[in-house]
Amino acid sequence: HMNRTITMSRKGIEHLLKKNEVDFFNDNAVIKDAKHVLLEQSGEILETDNIVIASGSEPSMFKPFSEIEGVWTSNDVFQMEEMPESLVIVGGGVIGVEFATFFSSFRVKTTIVELANHILPYEDADVADDIRKSLTRRGVEIIERSKVTEVEKEESSYILNAEGEQEISLQSEKVLVAVGRRPSITEDIRNLGLKIDKGVVTNSNMETSIDGVYAIGDIRAGIMLAHVASYEGIVAAHNIAGEDLKMDYSAVPSIIFSSPEVGSTGLRENEIEDKERVEIAKFPLSANGRARTVLENTGFVKVIADKESGRVLGMSIVSPSATELIMEGVIAVKNRLTVEELENSIHPHPTLSETILGALEGIDGMSIHI
Repeated sequence: HMNRTITMSRKGIEHLLKKNEVDFFNDNAVIKDAKHVLLEQSGEILETDNIVIASGSEPSMFKPFSEIEGVWTSNDVFQMEEMPESLVIVGGGVIGVEFATFFSSFRVKTTIVELANHILPYEDADVADDIRKSLTRRGVEIIERSKVTEVEKEESSYILNAEGEQEISLQSEKVLVAVGRRPSITEDIRNLGLKIDKGVVTNSNMETSIDGVYAIGDIRAGIMLAHVASYEGIVAAHNIAGEDLKMDYSAVPSIIFSSPEVGSTGLRENEIEDKERVEIAKFPLSANGRARTVLENTGFVKVIADKESGRVLGMSIVSPSATELIMEGVIAVKNRLTVEELENSIHPHPTLSETILGALEGIDGMSIHI
């Protein structure tokens, strides 16, 4: 099913390229300078006024894992031919949590080891708490504030030693390293003389330190999300076409395909320095009629609003379909909408979207369902 879906997407994109008269070369591109690109297999050199670098990223791998045969990255998972009986996931961020959700669905004995104080370290603690509870109910063991220091491969399993509040020894059939990704910066990109920090540095027009050379997506080591990369490409295209469009990261939707899902955008509670200037309200999923009918009670919606203006500054959702629901928050933050404006928009009943309405009403102390 996965391979069919990917093939259909590829064929669809190839059709769209052809339909829009885009020349497509299935080759390895080597950037010679800001005006020339070599197609390595054919030997052809393309001359151009502009280049967009979009070479993406690769899974991070480091010692001791890089020295042990058979340790998985997120890429390797999709090549497996059968499910392991047990799995230790090193890293409890988005990738680690999503794979823990996946493998536990197939009753694989799954353990997450996370270095930070809680899984999903870039989300608020209350978001992480609900996902931790859900994963634990699914049989996932979660070990936080711990670092894997040693890995040893035996005949049919791995032994891992971790240090934290106490020393721990774990054994599993497979090990998955899920501690993030790093930009794929090849030598030809480095030889261009671009400004590089963690990734290729650009301005808000997506242009690099060299005129006519743009960079989008994970190569920038910024927000490594496909939908962000896609919009960065749109911004770059507008600017190449002679317009002036700036990239705005104020309302990026962050989504996690856990169970329940997570969606968040704008300001997080843990980022607030002066809590006197904001109002924060939460509405529990358990008080929502639609959630009760589908037997879901873990989760909430949290809204952060400016106390003076009532403008929505951020939203976090833990819920089934949170990755869809968060768009209301994205539109609100992006367009500087107020709590009142959203409250005065009728939300359909019975739907999960009413949990957002309940949180909005809570900002003014007017939530009638809790």
